[in-house]
Amino acid sequence: MKYNFDEIINRKNTDSQKWDMFNDPENVIPMPVADMDFRCPEPILEVLNNITEHGVFGYSIVPEKLKDLFQDRLKNLYNWETEKEWQVWIPGLVPAIYATCKAIGEAGDAIITAIPVYHPFHLAPAYVDKKLQTFPMIEADGRWTFDFEALEATITSDTKLFMLCNPHNPAGTVFTKEELQKLIDICEKHDIVICSDEIHADLILDIHKKHIPTASLSKKAADRTITLMAPSKTFNIAGLGCSVAIIPNPELRQKFEKAKHGFFPPLTRYSQEAAFVAYRDCEDWRLALVDYLKENHDYLYEALNGYKGLKLLPLEATYLAWIDARETGIENIQEKFLKAGVRIMDGKIFKGEGFFRLNFACPKATLIEAIERIKSALAE
Repeated sequence: MKYNFDEIINRKNTDSQKWDMFNDPENVIPMPVADMDFRCPEPILEVLNNITEHGVFGYSIVPEKLKDLFQDRLKNLYNWETEKEWQVWIPGLVPAIYATCKAIGEAGDAIITAIPVYHPFHLAPAYVDKKLQTFPMIEADGRWTFDFEALEATITSDTKLFMLCNPHNPAGTVFTKEELQKLIDICEKHDIVICSDEIHADLILDIHKKHIPTASLSKKAADRTITLMAPSKTFNIAGLGCSVAIIPNPELRQKFEKAKHGFFPPLTRYSQEAAFVAYRDCEDWRLALVDYLKENHDYLYEALNGYKGLKLLPLEATYLAWIDARETGIENIQEKFLKAGVRIMDGKIFKGEGFFRLNFACPKATLIEAIERIKSALAE
């Protein structure tokens, strides 16, 4: 293997959210927080070391070379023709979610999203004096998708923003062109802006699926879409803080810039150089990573789907399994597994009662041990 994803790295006592935040016993395997237990690609480590050796850490500006490279990447991966001026670089995707919620509409207006969903989507509206509207995702043909009838029924005259997660966290769906177009048509009909979080776009597990940026479908789609992307999930550099909003509509871009003004620090040289090197030099590593994650996914699916009441639909993307535990009859699945030595994330945080999310971006040996502990807990 050219890249050693099997290497077990001790992340305890590194102030890691995933490994240290919960103060669990030493033997617990943490699988809640969405970062990976793999070393970054070597080119990223090299450029970070070079910056450290330089020894000066002043304020930075986003280099044109990063904007050019990212523009080329959108064209090469997604056949999306963009302009550099559409890019707004920011030190984190979650702050961009909050800034978007603040930017679109007035106090008291509504923001709509499908549930279950990544929790900042349903937490952000209240922090910016907006109302939250939700409608359910449904299972259809072995995958999770939108209940479009429920969406139409939930929209009101004060609905101003649709929060989209594609690929979906936690359901793992890669939405099709037809699904996206249907969503765009509904949002156009009701004059709703779309915020499309596409941070998992580089982590497609199903070889028959392809990520389609929402804004790439048409000029009409682009004019009402704020797209959020980042290298953080793909190359395991979330802690460096580097994301980008792609906003073709100058009016929306101005609103976004105003909403974030004074609240966001500039990117650091660490983050922007890591992003540049990741996109320029680490595509081979990314492809190897996706292959490894697919193997982990397949092992997890075979081991847990149908076991003692658990149900798992095959993921199309991400390294976050969304597992239905309702048939187990266990009231507190998180506590049950924690006693067995595995920390998962309770689905309640995503508004998915009876489910749990499990991060399988770890060495295979770690995953095998975690699954054995889960099975033992369910067999009691």
